[in-house]
Amino acid sequence: MDIKKLQYFIAVAEELHFNRAAEKLNMTQPPLSQQIQALENEIGVKLLERNKRQVRITPAGAVFLEEAKLILSQLERSIKNTQLADQGIIGHLKIGFIDSAAGGVLVDMLKVFRERFPQIQLTLHEITSAQQWQALHEGTIHIGFVRYTESSKYINHRPLVNESLVAVLPEQHHLAHLPTLSIRSLTSEPFISFPRHLGAPFHDLIMSFCAQHDVYPNVVQEAIQMYTIVNLVAANLGVSIVPSSVAIFQRKGVVFRSFEESTPSIPLYAAWRTDSDRASLSALLEIIEQLSPEVINPE
Repeated sequence: MDIKKLQYFIAVAEELHFNRAAEKLNMTQPPLSQQIQALENEIGVKLLERNKRQVRITPAGAVFLEEAKLILSQLERSIKNTQLADQGIIGHLKIGFIDSAAGGVLVDMLKVFRERFPQIQLTLHEITSAQQWQALHEGTIHIGFVRYTESSKYINHRPLVNESLVAVLPEQHHLAHLPTLSIRSLTSEPFISFPRHLGAPFHDLIMSFCAQHDVYPNVVQEAIQMYTIVNLVAANLGVSIVPSSVAIFQRKGVVFRSFEESTPSIPLYAAWRTDSDRASLSALLEIIEQLSPEVINPE
């Protein structure tokens, strides 16, 4: 059905006068009458009763008037939403992130993104870097915030921030009063570690830092999430080494201490599929570029 016929009918039904409706539509009366008759023939229902004196809408025409208005309103909304989606103003974005990113640069980026694009639906998944890389390959997330990169022609990445390593100790630990620590002071301590099978590059970087100073941690417990590691330290199950951004948790019962030795950089990357044409993703990448332009890729 021609959308214009709906517009013609609505004009006549609201004016109940063919000449006034024709003027409103910037056309003459005879073609308008022909279009209304063609519409009635098409649907097989009399919509308007007309004679030389007046035009009246039939009961069926009253129903069709409301439906026609709904159709045109939905069409206008669909066109507008399509245009907004093309501009990246509406849509749906699935984001993966590691828990240690949640308290730092990611929060700032999402805050700016939400202010600029309030109609874009965000679905956040707190998962490990390894799980994010798998999700990116499978297409179940559009962008991830990860601790290491993988070589893939389907996925691009950029560094966001470089962090140092810090020690996290129970508040009552005999070293907790010191402003900084030597890594060697943790030689005999029970250690809580991130499991290697869920992120070998991150795990190995910490262990390599320890080995560089002849420290070989006695791992008594593993935990996937940084916040869980901090909670286990608070429970006095051991000490740990974490990225400096984890200190934002500031949980009661633990202290965070910098190392006297120079620590390796712990990068945080944004990674996304190169074959995605989502305008909403492009909008987020633009914000990422604006908020972290000074980061140097540590690779």
